[in-house]
Amino acid sequence: MLPKPDDSLTILHAGALRHPLRECARLFNRAHPKVDLRLEAAGSLACARRLLEGRHADIVALADPILFEKLLVPRLVQRYFVFAIDQMVITFDDLSRHSRYINADNWMDVLLEPEVTFGRSDHNLDPAGYRTLMLWQLAEQHYGRPGLFDRLNQKCRPEHIYAKSVDLTPAIRDGRLDYGFGYQCVARQDGLLFVRLPERINLSNPAHADYYAQASVDIDSPLTGLRTTVHGAPVEFAAGCTEQAQNRELAKAFLDLLISRDGQKILEESGLVPY
Repeated sequence: MLPKPDDSLTILHAGALRHPLRECARLFNRAHPKVDLRLEAAGSLACARRLLEGRHADIVALADPILFEKLLVPRLVQRYFVFAIDQMVITFDDLSRHSRYINADNWMDVLLEPEVTFGRSDHNLDPAGYRTLMLWQLAEQHYGRPGLFDRLNQKCRPEHIYAKSVDLTPAIRDGRLDYGFGYQCVARQDGLLFVRLPERINLSNPAHADYYAQASVDIDSPLTGLRTTVHGAPVEFAAGCTEQAQNRELAKAFLDLLISRDGQKILEESGLVPY
């Protein structure tokens, strides 16, 4: 027997959250076996755009809380909360060119080698994309390398820019890319190797928030169609119940699970740091 419409729950979420939310969904269905729980992944800006275009979702979970403030509150979401933090890393596998030598001190020289390819996600669709551009800006200052941002930006060709950061994994696996910029949680979930970068540039530490804020990227706003500026900030993941939620009790029960002890364990096992 198919579930009744009242027993459905749709979650629109950042691609980087696909593993922890899938595991939370399995746990949730044990307690609510009649609920038809649907997960839909996209880049966080693409998620916001879908909601603004009228796509139904009961819960939205994004890779940057600023998107709630700029795009969704108060018309589509009244309240949201930050539930995990992460950091930006450089991902690769053992077949990536120069993978034996790359480290936190020489990564920019490795990436700028003529034969090396690297990619990122689209800054107009995915926070990992604009965070990559911020990382490059901060790296130019941190390492004292004038022009580093422009050199990296010019070498990252359009065909190496993907809709969301999780799309970089198959590109690395099949040899289309040597390296990619993304979240540590995705690297761990996908079994990729990765380079941890200094806290001053990896957007991981709230103590460096003022330093991160020096970096900024202009993005196309899905709300107005105009350009809007996003400033550097620690990597945070946030979630909230939408105003269109058909069953608020079910939505609240799922969000409660996400921040419960069991939910936090799932987040930790997925490479995230729970709040």
